[in-house]
Amino acid sequence: MPQQESRVKKSLLNARVNLIFYFLTLILSFFSRKIFLDTLGADFVGLTGTLQNLLGFLNLAELGIYTAIGYVLYKPLFEHDEIKISEIVSVLGYLYKWVGFIILGAGIVLACFLPLIFPNTEFEMGIIFFAYFSFLASSLIGYFANYKQTLLGADQKNYVVTAYFQTATIVKTLIQMASAYYTGSYYLWVTIELTFGIIYSFILNWKINRFYPWLRSEVRLGKQLFKKYPEVMKYTKQLFVHKIGGLVQYQAAPILIYSFVSLKMVAYYGNYSIVIDKVQTLINSLFTGIEAGIGNLIAEGNQIKIEKVFWEINSVRYYIAGFVIFLIYHLVNPFVFLWLGEEYILSNTVVVIILLNTYLR
Repeated sequence: MPQQESRVKKSLLNARVNLIFYFLTLILSFFSRKIFLDTLGADFVGLTGTLQNLLGFLNLAELGIYTAIGYVLYKPLFEHDEIKISEIVSVLGYLYKWVGFIILGAGIVLACFLPLIFPNTEFEMGIIFFAYFSFLASSLIGYFANYKQTLLGADQKNYVVTAYFQTATIVKTLIQMASAYYTGSYYLWVTIELTFGIIYSFILNWKINRFYPWLRSEVRLGKQLFKKYPEVMKYTKQLFVHKIGGLVQYQAAPILIYSFVSLKMVAYYGNYSIVIDKVQTLINSLFTGIEAGIGNLIAEGNQIKIEKVFWEINSVRYYIAGFVIFLIYHLVNPFVFLWLGEEYILSNTVVVIILLNTYLR
């Protein structure tokens, strides 16, 4: 019973923190999008979105290791086995080090093709390369420095990640809005993006060390310890197909839109994505807080209870998905009209396709 109460308490805390920051960032994200479109232009917004999605495909090298490690951590966390936890985090650090090097190498190769990918844009290649390598550096920070945050998620302390990440995001966005409004500098906007990624990394790791002073993560021992935990590779292989599916589903659309239409249309599509993602984030904030609790439940091994909880949560998701899609279909175009203006409205056919994809998600 105490374990169940702890699980419920942590789930509620995660959900509460997620909701608080959801509402804090909701208005800011719509307001900042309007500022960025008006001051920096739809083409620049589309350019940054396309670059980030190109780099998103490089993350395929991650293979699903993050999720696999999180699953492996549930049982030692349940048993409070500090030695095993330190060993598993060391394995993650070792694997992520090599993933980071692979992404860095692939990123440098991809950079050679940027002039071919963006041959006829209004931007000089200097800002394209600067934005690309800044986004690449931000991505690599997650592999070389922030890998320990997996432990917070598995231990139902995602509220820590949410609180610090969202606070950094809010401050960063406010500064970017001011820089865009007063200077209109593309370089300054990108520099702020990278700077806050570095600041967040320092704060996150400081907090992890405060929570787990006993944690001894030795990346150099990861190769040896990797053989001790063969289930990591087993689960990674199982997750790899889902990783590919997720990347194609979420990252391909903006790149295809740019290839067949324009950077400006990427920004138009991004406007709808923001609206839908905010609704989806609200729903996920209620469910994300219980994910580690479910992992903890699985670690107990009560098969009947596991299946009962699975079908209960699945049923709720289907009901919410249908209800939300119906509302978005009727309200999204009027909202975009009031928010940005008539020129940013997409056709009804495109909206239906976007919503179908959203329902599947």
